[in-house]
Amino acid sequence: MNISYNWLKDYVNFDLTPQELSAALTSIGLETGSVEEVETIKGGLQGLVTGHVLTCVDHPDSDHLHVTTVNLGGDEPQQIVCGAPNVAAGQKVIVATIGTKLYSGNETFTIKKSKIRGVESNGMICAEDEIGLGTDHAGIIVLPADAPAGMPAGDYYKVKSDYILEVDITPNRVDAASHYGVARDLAAYLQKNGKQVELKKPSIDAFKIEDKSPAVEVAVKNTEACPRYSGITIKNVKVAESPGWLKDRLQAIGLRPINNVVDITNYVLHEFGQPLHAFDRKEITGDKVLVMTLPEGTGFTTLDEVERTLSDRDLMICNDHEGMCIGGVFGGLKSGVTGSTADVFLESAYFHPTWIRKTARRHGLSTDASFRFERGCDPNNTIYVLKRAALMIKEIAGGTISGELQDIYPNPIENAIVDVSYQKINRVIGKEIPSATVKNILKFLEIEIIGEHDNILTLSIPTYRVDVQHDVDVIEEILRIYGFNNVEIGDNLKSNLSYLTPTDEAYKLQNLISEQLTGAGFHEIMNNSLTSRNYYDGLETYPENKCVKLTNPLSAELDVMRQTLLYGGLESIAYNRNRKNPDLSFYEFGNVYSFHSDKFKEESPLTAIKEESHLALWLTGNKVSNNWNHPDEKSSIYELKAYVENILLRLGINRKKVSFKPYTNELFLTALSVETVSGRELGVLGILSKKCCKKFDINAEVYYSELSWNNLMKEAGSNKITASEISRFPPAKRDLALLLDQKVLFSEIEKIAFDTDRKLLKEVALFDVYEGKNLPEGKKSYAVSFILQDEEKTLNDKQIDNLMNRIQMNLKQKLNAQLR
Repeated sequence: MNISYNWLKDYVNFDLTPQELSAALTSIGLETGSVEEVETIKGGLQGLVTGHVLTCVDHPDSDHLHVTTVNLGGDEPQQIVCGAPNVAAGQKVIVATIGTKLYSGNETFTIKKSKIRGVESNGMICAEDEIGLGTDHAGIIVLPADAPAGMPAGDYYKVKSDYILEVDITPNRVDAASHYGVARDLAAYLQKNGKQVELKKPSIDAFKIEDKSPAVEVAVKNTEACPRYSGITIKNVKVAESPGWLKDRLQAIGLRPINNVVDITNYVLHEFGQPLHAFDRKEITGDKVLVMTLPEGTGFTTLDEVERTLSDRDLMICNDHEGMCIGGVFGGLKSGVTGSTADVFLESAYFHPTWIRKTARRHGLSTDASFRFERGCDPNNTIYVLKRAALMIKEIAGGTISGELQDIYPNPIENAIVDVSYQKINRVIGKEIPSATVKNILKFLEIEIIGEHDNILTLSIPTYRVDVQHDVDVIEEILRIYGFNNVEIGDNLKSNLSYLTPTDEAYKLQNLISEQLTGAGFHEIMNNSLTSRNYYDGLETYPENKCVKLTNPLSAELDVMRQTLLYGGLESIAYNRNRKNPDLSFYEFGNVYSFHSDKFKEESPLTAIKEESHLALWLTGNKVSNNWNHPDEKSSIYELKAYVENILLRLGINRKKVSFKPYTNELFLTALSVETVSGRELGVLGILSKKCCKKFDINAEVYYSELSWNNLMKEAGSNKITASEISRFPPAKRDLALLLDQKVLFSEIEKIAFDTDRKLLKEVALFDVYEGKNLPEGKKSYAVSFILQDEEKTLNDKQIDNLMNRIQMNLKQKLNAQLR
C-alpha cells in the first residue's frame, strides 16, 4: 500500500525524514519496502526559469522561425530561436536553459546549445505540453506581465515534491490500510519515545441536513451480509474535474483521477480505510435502496462492461427493480456518477467479511474496497466517514445535503473485552515492563482500561482492531510499540541435552531416501495440499464424503484437502508432457487427509480428521532414450517395484518380512499391495488405469506407488541391527523349473519356500519366465533358484535333497506346481 509522506503530516506533526519514517514504521510492524520521491510535475521543472522576451525578429532563413533575445535574470540576455507562432517581444515566458532535461512520457531529452539554420540558439521557449503542465501545443506559455524574469519555474508554479512509502500491510492489520491508520500507529510510537505529537482527525462539526425534503431511503433485507448500512443524499452537485491538490494526492499514490465526486470517495477510502460508493440518484428508481441478494443465475453488468452471472450468495445493492452494484466489491455500469449527474446518494457500509471474500473469489475480482471489506472494516466508523465525504463534496462540488441520514444498524457491534495480567505480559515479552509504561502504550493505541484488579487489566478493544481478540494479541501490540529491539538478550543461556525424537528420525530418513531417489534419476516435486473435489467423484477407494472440505475455499479447484498424492503428480506429468518432456521420474513426500464422520464431535471437530505422511513415486515414458550406447528402453512396473524394494532395504526393513500381494481398485489396471507378514499395510504399487490417466490427457502408461511413510517409520523403528560372522561353509544352489497356473505369483512361491524352512534356506530368486507354445493352456513356466547354507557345517547331498523335496511337495500341494 502506498502512503504519502506529506499526506501523513495532515494527521500527526512529526519531524522525521522519509528514511527515518520508513525505519520507524518497520520497527512497529508496518514493514516499508521502498521510499520514492515523486513530484506533481515530472522532473520538478528543474532548469526551467521565467524569462522576458526583449526582441523578436524573423529568422533570416525561415518563414516560420523567430530569433529572440530573452532576459533570464543573468548579466546578459540569451539568444533563442523559437518556432511558436505567438512569440512576441515584451512577453514573459518559460525558458528551458542549456542542460535542462525535459520529459515526454518515459523518454527524456536534454536541451543543448545548437545552431538552427545557421543561427545560434541557447535554450528553448516552452509550450505547456513540453514541460508537463498540460496538453496544449498551439503556442508557447505566455505569463502575466508582472511575472519576474529569472525566477525558477518550480518556484513560480509552486511545484511540490512528496515521498511515497510502500508499506506492506499484513492480512490482519486492515486498521493500518489507510493514511490515518498508519498515522495512529506512528503517533503511538512517537509518544512512547517522548515526542510531543498529537493525532489530528478532521472535524465533521459543520455537517448538517440543509434540505429535509424526502430523499433516498434504505431497506436492508439481509442483515447477516450487511450488519450496517449508512447513506445520505446530496442534491445539485456539479460533477467536474477535481482541484489540483486532490488530483495530486491521488496521483502520488498511484490512482487515476476521474471526477470530483468519485475522487472524493477514493480520497476518503485511502484516508480512513472505509470504502464508499456514490450512486447517481436518477438510477435509484423509486428513491429506495434495497440491500439484498438476487436469484441464482441473474445477469449483471459491472463497471468494466463485463456481463457476470450472480450467485444467490452475492450481496447486491438494488433499486426497486434491478441490481446497481455488487455490494462491497464492484459497481454497476449504469449507476455510477458521470458528468450528467445532478444528485448523488453516498453509501458508507459495513459488509460481512466472509460474504465479500467469497463473492470476490467467485467473480475473480480484487478491488480496493473488497480488499478492506473482506479483512474487516470498522463497523462503528461509517457515519463519521460518510459525513466527512459529504462535507468534502459540498465544498468541492457544491450541492445540498438532503433528507434524513440513513443508518440501518439493528445489532450494534460492541468493543471486545480482554483481560491481561502484568505477569503474562512480562513472561511473554521476556522482560519486566513497568506498569506505567504498559498503561501509556495502551492509551497511545486507543485501548481503554476499564478495570484493574489483582494486577489484571480489563481492556476495551476498539472495533477497528479486528485482530486483537485475546490477551496475547494485546501483548503483541504492547511489544510492537515498546520496541522489539528494546528487549535485551540475557547474559545466561539455559539449555539441556538434546535427543532425537521420532520426528527427527523420520526427517533424517526422509532426507536419506530423497538422496537415494534423486541419485537414481528422480525429481522431487511438491504439490498443493488443496485440490479439487471433482477428482474424488464416484471413487470407492477415496470417496468424496471422506474429503476434508474447506469452509472458505480460494476457488472451486482448491476446495478440499487431498486424500492421496496421486493427482498432484498426474498434474505435474501432464504439465511436462504438454511441454515435450515425456520421460519422467517423480517422487513426493507429503501429507494426506481424510474425514471420518463416525469420530466427529462438536466440542473437538478435529478428531474426525486423519492426517498421514505419504511417499509417492511416478514413472512414465522411457527409462533410457536417445543414448548412442543403449537402445531406447521403456520404464516398467518391474523398475518401479525395484525402486520400492530399494527404499525398504535402505530403511533397514527386512525384505523377508514384507510381501507383495495382488491388489485391485478403480485407479489401477493392475497392482500389488505392500504388506508386512503381520498385516501392516505399507503401500501399493501398480499401473494406473487408462481412465485415470485420461482425466489428465495422458496417453501413456503411468506406473505409480504410494507408501505410508508413517507405517514405514514404525516398521523401520522396530528393526534391530545385528551383526553375525560370515559363514565359513559354502552355500549350495538348486534350480527348479516349475509349471504353474497363470495367476500364480512369484511372491507365493517365495512365501511357501520360506515357510518350509527358515534356517537353511537363505534366498529364493526368479531368473526366467516362459509363456508360449509347448505349454498347456493357462500355464506358465518359472525358473527359480534356491540358495541353501548351514552356518555351522557343510551341507551334504542328503540334507539338500531332503529340503528340496519338502519344498517341491509344498509347492505341489498349495499351488499345483509341477516340475518340467
